[in-house]
Amino acid sequence: MFSLSSTFSRRVLGRLSGCLAVAGAVDVVDNIVPFYTDASMKTRKSMPEFKAVFMAKPKAMREMILRACNDAAMTKPYAEFCADVNSLRGMQ
Repeated sequence: MFSLSSTFSRRVLGRLSGCLAVAGAVDVVDNIVPFYTDASMKTRKSMPEFKAVFMAKPKAMREMILRACNDAAMTKPYAEFCADVNSLRGMQ
């Protein structure tokens, strides 16, 4: 039987949960709906409003959103959203 040390298990699970948290930053509707003008999320807010919403988020959330938008797998389904987020990079 194969057994992992508890320290190793915690490290692996911690890294995996960190990946899920980053993906969740963009996948969770509540995190990104404020960036849109409507609940159907078809139209993003103007760039000044978009920036205001972004800057109003806690720093940890802004960093998670930036990391998610830097991930190639995440940028495909959220290309336009991530393009706007990435234009704000460095304004944290």
